[in-house]
Amino acid sequence: MKLHVGDTVQVIAGSDKGKTGEIIQILRKENRVIVEGVNMVTKHIKPSQADPDGGIVTREAPIHASNVAYYDTKAKTTVKIGYDFVDGKKIRINKKTGKAIDKTTKKKK
Repeated sequence: MKLHVGDTVQVIAGSDKGKTGEIIQILRKENRVIVEGVNMVTKHIKPSQADPDGGIVTREAPIHASNVAYYDTKAKTTVKIGYDFVDGKKIRINKKTGKAIDKTTKKKK
C-alpha cells in the first residue's frame, strides 16, 4: 500500500465522495484505511467501568483503500504515487510533478 499514516487523501468513490481528510490508521490485512471525518457511523456504547454512562457516539469506520486517492494540497488535486531510488533509499514521488513526497507524518495516539 502506497499510503501512509498522516497522508491527506480524497475519497473517490462511495457516499462520502469528494471529502478530504488525513489518514488516522491503516488496516493492512483488510486493505482498509480510517480517514478523519470520513465514513462516520453511529455506535451504541454499553456502560462499563471505563465509561459508566455509555451512550451513542459517532466515529470513523474503515474505508477500502481503493476508494481513496492521495491528495496534493499544493496543487489541490488527487495524484498517483510512484517510487524512486535516491542515494540507495526508496522514496515516494508525485507522478504528475516528479517531486518527492515529504515524510513528515504526525503519529496520533
